[in-house]
Amino acid sequence: MPLNLPTDEYQNTANKGKLYVVATPIGNKDDITLRALTILGEVDLIAAEDTRNIGKLLAAHKIKNRLISYHEHNETKRTPGLISKLKKGLSIALVSDAGTPSVSDPGYRLINEAIAENIRIIPVPGVSAAITALSVAGLATDSFVFIGFTAKKKEKRKKQLKGLAHENKTIIFYESPRRILTFLNEIIETMGDRHAVLAREMTKRYEEFIRGLLSEIKNNLKKRSSIKGELTLLIAGNGSSATVSMDAVRTDIVKCLKGEETRLSDLARILSKKHNLPKNIIYDEALKIKGEI
Repeated sequence: MPLNLPTDEYQNTANKGKLYVVATPIGNKDDITLRALTILGEVDLIAAEDTRNIGKLLAAHKIKNRLISYHEHNETKRTPGLISKLKKGLSIALVSDAGTPSVSDPGYRLINEAIAENIRIIPVPGVSAAITALSVAGLATDSFVFIGFTAKKKEKRKKQLKGLAHENKTIIFYESPRRILTFLNEIIETMGDRHAVLAREMTKRYEEFIRGLLSEIKNNLKKRSSIKGELTLLIAGNGSSATVSMDAVRTDIVKCLKGEETRLSDLARILSKKHNLPKNIIYDEALKIKGEI
């Protein structure tokens, strides 16, 4: 039997085009592979989350090609047309604003439709914000959980966080500058004041990594007149020795409040040392519990 016979997966794709899933830089325009540049120059069409962004990247590398917008607001409408082009033999490159398409970015729908139509899908790997941040975080890298952006609605978001409270692996989130302070508060309330790293503007001019307890990162940000840039937040898993269990903290607070008369300031000072938590977190939690019992 000849060794070069097509596999079952590709035997019906001879007359169809190929869908390339191409990773692009998350900041620095030079963080792109030679293969990606070749593909972007050779395909029949580039489906981009934002044609202006990819247009600048192409211009920087002296590439000219046809562009079509493909983002979360038009992917349902655009997908059938792109599939039709692929079935006619055209090749398409799918790119997002930054990083790897379909990872917290548009592309999932197109990729699944292409699979259903037996269209060959070819990954062109490159940068991912999650992996980039993890590589320099100093947190456990042997296993991790990527969450990306959490739910927009507060109650649904807090439910997600509670479900992750006992996760032992490093947890990776994406978050917006507008919501980051609220998000940090929610994590501390539901998961404890863990060691974490906030990566901001990676590979760009103002790249920054803020390391420490979540409360320390929050206080660092609160001192700023504004918070800007793309944010990736990594927090230690529940199995880390740096993790603080808020359930244990609350149990101790209740015991203190039900025992001998203790001023909240003294309670906060004592439990702060025991649990290695900032006094203000203990105090606020004690104030809340005192109003409930």
